Amino acid sequence: KYSKLKGLDIVGTGDCLQKDYLEEIKEFKDRELILTTEVEDKDRVHHLIILPSIEKAEELRENFKKYSKNLNEGRPKVFLSGAEILEMVRDVDGLIGPAHAFTPWTSLYKSFDSIYQCYEKKPDFVELGLSADTDMADSIKELREFPFLTNSDAHSYYPHRLGREFNQFEIDSVGGLEENFEEIEEAIKKNKIVANYGLDPRLGKYHLTACSKCHTRFKLEDAKKYNWRCPKCKGIIKKGVLSRVEELSDGRVEHPPFRPPYYKIIPLAEIISLTYNKNVFSKFVQNLWERFIRSFKNEIEVLINRDIDELSKIDEKVAKTIELFRENKIYIYPGGGGEYGKISFVPQKVNYYKEEITLDRWLS
Repeated sequence: KYSKLKGLDIVGTGDCLQKDYLEEIKEFKDRELILTTEVEDKDRVHHLIILPSIEKAEELRENFKKYSKNLNEGRPKVFLSGAEILEMVRDVDGLIGPAHAFTPWTSLYKSFDSIYQCYEKKPDFVELGLSADTDMADSIKELREFPFLTNSDAHSYYPHRLGREFNQFEIDSVGGLEENFEEIEEAIKKNKIVANYGLDPRLGKYHLTACSKCHTRFKLEDAKKYNWRCPKCKGIIKKGVLSRVEELSDGRVEHPPFRPPYYKIIPLAEIISLTYNKNVFSKFVQNLWERFIRSFKNEIEVLINRDIDELSKIDEKVAKTIELFRENKIYIYPGGGGEYGKISFVPQKVNYYKEEITLDRWLS
């Protein structure tokens, strides 16, 4: 229901190794879905797995059984290495890559300095996560040979969570589970990813190095100086995605010829919320969101495709905000330490420890 309102043609199921949910998915196998799950390995790396069929999902679940004590939880812990998990996924003809590859808690680059240290061979893709974009990932030499996926990792069906990041693929048709897997597998392997759409990485809650308790931002050298303990509140300082990318970077951003454009977007309800300074769940925001959807069928159509003049007929202020986003004229107070970034119409100063730094929207 909500994927159609968002404008998504195919949606990943998530959690397809959970027994009861897998039984439920069987009732909808002819819908616009593709089987996906996320698992955590013994090194606390999270892996995104895309599977070709119900039968293969059941086979992988059976193979994981003796290595996991919580397969019936949403994201199971599997006591295997990334390389071992890759081989088991390949045995069932699935696709695998690191989930949210840069986040500071449970990710590839939290635990390893190289993707090959984790997998020992080349996985199928890299999922960027909310706190990273194509420019950041392509500043790391080894990643320039991988396709990138931007997925919402939604944990919710709400339209301001579902599809907050998405991929545009060149495929022949949308069908059921198996047909959709074949189409998307070909798109990933044959560079038919037309575009990646995602949040501005500064909106991610781990973009800058910051205290996970009071959210004070730190320069990397200061975080190291204080041994990753906040001198203000004694909370743990978490290394930000930007700092981690800079550690791994070879000092330049170089996009391979097959790399599609990355477009920065934000959910429509959050744009309305920002424009009128009202809660995203308020009746005002939800009613105005519904007016846009009734007029233009889905949210992606509003955010990306429609002329501003058309949108202004529904609401001039919201249309102006969308125009500012399209022209990259929105300012952002970058997230960090578990606190999401904040959008603003005016330049922002970031409160680093013991100093305040003025940042414009071209933060690097």
